Amino acid sequence: MISRGPALVGCIGLLAGIAWSLGGCPFFGQEEQGTGASPKVLHYFTWSDYVSQDLIAEFERQEGAQVVVDTFSSNEELLAKLQTGASGYDVAVPSDFMVAIMIRLGLLAELSPDRVPNLDLVEPHLQDLSFDPGNRYSVPYLWGTVGIGYDEAHFPDAPDSWAVLWESRYRGRISMLNDQREVFGAVFRLMGISMNQVDPLAIERAKDKLIAQKPLVKAYTSDHYDQLLAAGEVVLAHGWVGPMVRARADRPSIRYTVPREGGTIWADCLVVLKSSRQPDLAHRFINFLLETRVSARTAERLFFAPANRLAKDQVRPDLRQDKGIFPAPSLLQGLEWMTDVGEAIRLYDRAWTELKMT
Repeated sequence: MISRGPALVGCIGLLAGIAWSLGGCPFFGQEEQGTGASPKVLHYFTWSDYVSQDLIAEFERQEGAQVVVDTFSSNEELLAKLQTGASGYDVAVPSDFMVAIMIRLGLLAELSPDRVPNLDLVEPHLQDLSFDPGNRYSVPYLWGTVGIGYDEAHFPDAPDSWAVLWESRYRGRISMLNDQREVFGAVFRLMGISMNQVDPLAIERAKDKLIAQKPLVKAYTSDHYDQLLAAGEVVLAHGWVGPMVRARADRPSIRYTVPREGGTIWADCLVVLKSSRQPDLAHRFINFLLETRVSARTAERLFFAPANRLAKDQVRPDLRQDKGIFPAPSLLQGLEWMTDVGEAIRLYDRAWTELKMT
């Protein structure tokens, strides 16, 4: 995922129209009530590749509103921006564990279920999860797994263990996510323990294994590992299922698997920021994104599973039958949700920095 960089600031008066054309300037500090001839404005903060201009335009026509989009490339970037005074957003798309952190920090408004009737269409296994019991503050939007993408031309049989990412014969042909929790999570699963470690000794052991692996790794990237796979520059890639499926369009031999030790299950969620000046419009936008037809179109574009349980039947057959995008129920039992590790995140930060500097 590619970040657009910092949002423009200080846009006032006539410059508002210019900011809208640039696609993302929250008018921090301004009241936007949509009175008179001025349309209502919704500020949407989301992952860089999650935006469909066609769907945004449809919602704008439907509501007589403008949607200003700004993007981030990681949950940490999302949080940092909100904590450094960016208070003009209405709807954001944090991942599961980040929802819990944002709730704890008082950044989210409670959802009004009567204003989001499509909440009733969310998959049962995505409801009432530990990071937001009762879905009081968030609703899952898209979900998936983290595993290994590989080139079938080099692996007639799917790699069945995370250990393959430590095999020296693939030196320089392995990519790992540029995501400290996911990278450490892969090691913890290989070690046979939970990915949500707070034990300093376990984190230190995992760091040592990652330092030993580093000479084999071509790149730590969360942005273009699909391109590396498609170009044949790597034959093994640690990552999310969607980009692996995209890579298959250019290299049909690309496949995706979750190793036997298990992997991450994740959900990107829709939330209303407590600072929102358009809470009613924000709820309607969330409800729009959860519509069955809209969810199916989003899934077909991003190759992630929609949270709407009815949307799968409207996804084209080849994707509906893809076990990477829509895992079998038996696989779900071996997956683990990432959780907020509290103060232990400092241990991860230090270990990650040491890994990168080695």
